[in-house]
Amino acid sequence: MTTLRWIPYVWDESHPATPREFEQLEHQLGITFPEAYKEVAAQYQGMTPHSAVFNVGRGTNAVNVLLTIIEDHKWRTYSVMRAYEAVKPHVPSRVYPFASTPGGEYLCFDYRETPEQPKVILVTVEMFIYPVANSFTEFMATLHDGRFLLA
Repeated sequence: MTTLRWIPYVWDESHPATPREFEQLEHQLGITFPEAYKEVAAQYQGMTPHSAVFNVGRGTNAVNVLLTIIEDHKWRTYSVMRAYEAVKPHVPSRVYPFASTPGGEYLCFDYRETPEQPKVILVTVEMFIYPVANSFTEFMATLHDGRFLLA
């Protein structure tokens, strides 16, 4: 994976997630997150990656914030669970958000075809779905500083 600089967003400093917090969330959702994602989210939940631009469709988009594993009372809207509850009625089952974009869209894991290695998709505010990467590792490797253009 590319080495990124992470900038605080939800909290003023790093707020690591514990293995127990991941287990609880995975149990609630009925999934197992990819190990590469857990390694990143454990350290950087609630933070923004510098070099956050990714390609999607004919354009680019950007990661705004890596959603939190835990639900902080003050910042609930940034949690994986709250984001999931928001998109669940509008997307196919087995799609789970893990990050948001500046435009309020969600980067999600898509477990529909490959439950052991979910693909990364973008779910727009209109609830359209666009493929982004074949895995979280591939997604992270493609983040860059390129020019930001909405897809």
